[in-house]
Amino acid sequence: MEEPRKLKGHKASTTCCIASQNRPGLIATADEDGCVCWFDLRCKDKIFTMDVGNGNPVSSICFKPGNEDVVYVSLGSEVKCFDVNMVTASKLLHSYNYNKDEINQIACSSKSSFLAAADDNGDVKIIDIRQNRMYKTLRDGHTSICSSVQFIPWRPWEVITGGLDSKFVLWDFSKGRPRKIWDFGTLDAGNKGNTGQCLNPAFVHALALPEVDVVDNFVKICAVARGDGVVSVINVESELNAVKSKSSAKPKKGSKSTPKVGSSSADPEIENQNGGDLHLDHSLGGHTAAVSCVTFSTFGDKGKFIISGGNDRQVKVWDWSKFFMSGETSSGTDFLRSSLSLSRKVNWLCTTPTDSENLIVCDTSKIVKVYNIG
Repeated sequence: MEEPRKLKGHKASTTCCIASQNRPGLIATADEDGCVCWFDLRCKDKIFTMDVGNGNPVSSICFKPGNEDVVYVSLGSEVKCFDVNMVTASKLLHSYNYNKDEINQIACSSKSSFLAAADDNGDVKIIDIRQNRMYKTLRDGHTSICSSVQFIPWRPWEVITGGLDSKFVLWDFSKGRPRKIWDFGTLDAGNKGNTGQCLNPAFVHALALPEVDVVDNFVKICAVARGDGVVSVINVESELNAVKSKSSAKPKKGSKSTPKVGSSSADPEIENQNGGDLHLDHSLGGHTAAVSCVTFSTFGDKGKFIISGGNDRQVKVWDWSKFFMSGETSSGTDFLRSSLSLSRKVNWLCTTPTDSENLIVCDTSKIVKVYNIG
């Protein structure tokens, strides 16, 4: 493996990164000291640094879809919005203080109408960023830390969340309640020996969905980075259609039925079976420790690859489409396209829409690495 390009500018461990889709080569990386560094990969040095946290770590950063001159940054229990149109300077536009605990991830809807912030309390705040006000609080879906949140691009009123209770929850945020809950802890208990390595709990550390312009060409899926070293690929639309068909098949009012143990007619559907989903584990060449981050490729054939990083200091490139598009079984090892060995644990990664220098990795060091993925 050729040596990665190294981007210097941070004075503390890097925590997260984003890459521009409209201006290929422009990336932003954040660190534990509250700084965001901007780099143009066409240049040798960083463009400029924003001190957004006054020494407090930046936990998440995202662009405003459709207007990458605006970025959102989370630190502590606060979300800050900046205008970075000046390229070498930034201007604070808004600050949101709706979360009561530390925020782990923020995400912006594809229509730039809402921003979601998942926190340590297990809650998700949905903020109306057009009117700059609280819209809804999503709670009682998680019994522990809510680590990740993403909007579903093709479903404008739905978000997905993951937590350290091993649950993956799909919400209708207009109503403020879950539509479906996947419990990976229960899934593993019923499938011991099938996941390759189950030493750690199946906490959900990160989620990723393909961009809105990709889903028309592929199956509508979600990638889940799990604490037991597995990357789960969930066929979201298929699962939702199954829920819809089950609800339409429910007995009419007045007829008798026997409810499932621990559930009621008002409960969301809880899934603990593999079904038609794909679970990329150690037996397929996957991670041997917790998977900390996951993303879809934006280079080449957009969305074709899932890229995961873990505490085993490995980055894996997966060709997930082989399972859903050609019907291959999970007994094959062709899903793993390539693997990178790093010297440190991976905190976050993202991809750029370019043929080279297209994988950005933030590890536990203060140096950002840039790799070439063919």
